Amino acid sequence: MSSSSGSSGSKGPWQKKLEAACTEYQVDRPTFQIFSDRRGGRTAWSSRVTVHGVVHNARFWYDGNNLKNAREDAAEVALGWLTGSTPSSPATSRGGW
Repeated sequence: MSSSSGSSGSKGPWQKKLEAACTEYQVDRPTFQIFSDRRGGRTAWSSRVTVHGVVHNARFWYDGNNLKNAREDAAEVALGWLTGSTPSSPATSRGGW
């Protein structure tokens, strides 16, 4: 498994919301890490973010073309933890299924 720190590319809405919440709650800025896992002939990518000393993992693995989605997923999870709210993603709101 390999990993890299930092943020490449533009920030999505969940990352911006997380940064705003960290500022509001007066905690350090979030630190993102992207990591990969070799799966058969392909590589899957995911992300984790550290907020206030707590590591939050993205819920899903992504194709290499979707690294921004991996960071967004981790940011959404961390924001839910920081604010005490439940994420509003389809994965957690399938009541009618």
